[in-house]
Amino acid sequence: MRVRSGKPTRSHAAATAVVAALVTLAVPGCTAASDEPRGPAEASTTGSAAPAARASATTAPPPSPTPSYALSSAPRTIPAVREHTPARGPGWKPAAGARVVVPPGNAAALADEGKLLAGELRMGFAETADPRSGDVELALGAENSGPPESYTLTVQGGRVRITGPDEAGVFYGTRTLKQAVKSAGSAPEGTVRDAPAKPQRGLNLDIARKNFTVGWIEEELRRMADLKLNQLGLHFSDDQAFRIQSDTHPEIVSTPHLSKADVRRINALAAGLHITVVPELDSPGHLGAVLRAHPALQLRDVQGRAVKGAVDISNPASAKLVDELLREYLPLFPGAFWHLGADEYQALVYRDPQASFPQLARAAQQKYGPSARIQDLAEGWLNDRADVVRPAGKAPKAWNDGFFTGGVVQAAKDIQVEYWTGKENGARPPLEYLREGRKLVNLNDEYLYYVLGQPNQFTYPTGKRIYEQWTPLVLRGTTPVPDRYAAQILGARLAVWCDLAGAQTQAQVAEGIRLPLAALAQKVWDARPPQPAWAEFKALADRLRPPG
Repeated sequence: MRVRSGKPTRSHAAATAVVAALVTLAVPGCTAASDEPRGPAEASTTGSAAPAARASATTAPPPSPTPSYALSSAPRTIPAVREHTPARGPGWKPAAGARVVVPPGNAAALADEGKLLAGELRMGFAETADPRSGDVELALGAENSGPPESYTLTVQGGRVRITGPDEAGVFYGTRTLKQAVKSAGSAPEGTVRDAPAKPQRGLNLDIARKNFTVGWIEEELRRMADLKLNQLGLHFSDDQAFRIQSDTHPEIVSTPHLSKADVRRINALAAGLHITVVPELDSPGHLGAVLRAHPALQLRDVQGRAVKGAVDISNPASAKLVDELLREYLPLFPGAFWHLGADEYQALVYRDPQASFPQLARAAQQKYGPSARIQDLAEGWLNDRADVVRPAGKAPKAWNDGFFTGGVVQAAKDIQVEYWTGKENGARPPLEYLREGRKLVNLNDEYLYYVLGQPNQFTYPTGKRIYEQWTPLVLRGTTPVPDRYAAQILGARLAVWCDLAGAQTQAQVAEGIRLPLAALAQKVWDARPPQPAWAEFKALADRLRPPG
């Protein structure tokens, strides 16, 4: 939105005064207010009037004009702020001697956030209850003073104040300030009130098929934090490799891999950026790397043929090994979630699983009764693994094709459904899960799957398509579910899968997901259709792009 130069007319000034009194919804793409005060437009002078003006100047100095400012517009950020109250004033930008300050009573909670912002804006840092002109003050508001992760950012009187009911909210306020300064040189006068539409927002990364370095993961965490994303899923075991050091089963670990010190380093940075790392130890399928060291656990059909990546879930030793790994890794990941996988168990894609795997059919009936089938044994496997992670305070997750219907065993109601496909066996339409009251996270493979090498008719997702067509309600294909189920959809993640690991370098992956991740961040932060056109959004994303 362009602001016309020159002095406003009286009628325009009256209109904008009314607008200034209203809380406006932010319209991303409007430019921030200028840092320079605007004086009244100079009156044109004629030749005869000029001498009189010079004569009066010799007798008394003219009064200094009172600075006037255009009504501010919302800061330009990704995701866009949800609400901005405009005001008139010079705004704020870092100046010599200015500090980021935290009251002593909040220092334990907010010092890290304050020091990070101070470093990014090249300012000083202090713990004090007395902010000065030019300072940025961070403070916790009263408990439950707003929804989780919300914040209020006020630019007034030459200072900035950021408050929130929790540390994450204050942190997101600092991300808004950082982006506002980078996009326009200053933060506009007025007040931002902001909060996310969805509680789970992030990136899923397949480090099993492709080794990603610690440094690359850390840089991606920093980019995610600026976009107010709060989850990094780590899929660390698959048929190709097992990528985290194990003390209980070192024989399964691939080279290269992350050491436990590496994992602690990643978790520490993530925690400081208010990002939760969600580990995924996928089972009972996708365990090829484990099976190379433990061939006795390999699932075989009635003709003795090995089933790729699948453990024999009728063998108690399979559960024993997986549970030993789960218990080993639970303390390594302090976050609140654990992904159990449960997808693509290949025994269930056979035309007649009962006949093809008589050992599984017998085990199902012995455990769950004469009417039980192999899908019940698989569902029981998922529930048993959930029982392992819950005592450690983890909320269990599983892929949607690990949930079956029509059997005698149902997946526990608290297991979150990570919905990715409608193509796999057992993949029911999203509405079936929602009608059961289940909570879902959106990883729609039509929009949110970045599959290296683009096999199996996958194509790389684009930011434009996500921005213009996808919403969290679009769980499968391109059709949204009814809005009445919105509260059951907890959020979304963009997923990087490395099926053809050599198809792209780490740098190419980072660039390839940059705009899709920015578009996703916008759509999970604000449920409303975004205001700027894609071209304008992309231009802002390019401007905010970190160096390197």
